[in-house]
Amino acid sequence: MKIALIQQKFHGSKEATNAKTIELIKQAKQGGAELVVCQELHQMQYFCQSEDTAFFDLANEWETDVKFWSEVARQNGVVLVTSLFEKRTAGLYHNTAFVFEKDGSVAGKYRKMHIPDDPLFYEKFYFTPGDIGFEPIQTSVGKLGVLVCWDQWYPEAARLMALKGAEILIYPTAIGWFDGDSDDEKSRQLEAWVAVQRGHAVANGLPVVAVNRVGFEPDSSGVADGIRFWGNSFVFGAQGEQVLRADSQSEQCFLVDIDMKRSEEVRRIWPFLRDRRIDAYENLTKRFID
Repeated sequence: MKIALIQQKFHGSKEATNAKTIELIKQAKQGGAELVVCQELHQMQYFCQSEDTAFFDLANEWETDVKFWSEVARQNGVVLVTSLFEKRTAGLYHNTAFVFEKDGSVAGKYRKMHIPDDPLFYEKFYFTPGDIGFEPIQTSVGKLGVLVCWDQWYPEAARLMALKGAEILIYPTAIGWFDGDSDDEKSRQLEAWVAVQRGHAVANGLPVVAVNRVGFEPDSSGVADGIRFWGNSFVFGAQGEQVLRADSQSEQCFLVDIDMKRSEEVRRIWPFLRDRRIDAYENLTKRFID
């Protein structure tokens, strides 16, 4: 299957950013992509750098956004993974990945489960943790295990998607550096991010796709400088082999071929699911064992 990763920056407004996204999706279709994956909260700036109630207004048009991206998927005839700011009701908001089928219908959605609360990543202020679980989304190109950003650090999330039959793990994400950090610290952060997700591929015998934004976005509150999103979108195969690793600042559509049959081959020689000691894992549901 040919997939497209849409790695891009924020262009100063929702309209300009969406226009660029559509341009890149058209390139993906022309390149033969069947599955297109956008980055986390791809329509807008990464507003979670500060706590400001005015930013909740960004979710007011979420139902219109769903219809908009439904039409984009239909016009281009692709399965499309988007990432939207969902307003469920007053005071209740989710960071939600909507997946559209080639005909524009909603194949399913995933509400981000793990929510960070770190300097310049104040997501707990905005997002209610997901409540629909780790459920793969069935599409015409396969069963997609869609997770979102902070979920990428948790092997439990990847494992549960795999155990429910996901054929590929997909992570829309928004992560970057603080310019004040040393080069060594930046390298450690980036390589940790790549390594943990590569491990998900190996441990589950599944291809893994992560799509990250690029560009510098200032902290609108002025308290801090901002985040320089590090790009580096990637694809690893079912044995952890690197298929793609983008650079840190390219804004483009990356096209990749994935062998969806390779998981079967890998799991036959490395049958990790067979050898799991499910009789000994009961303590995994505890916060800490003390």
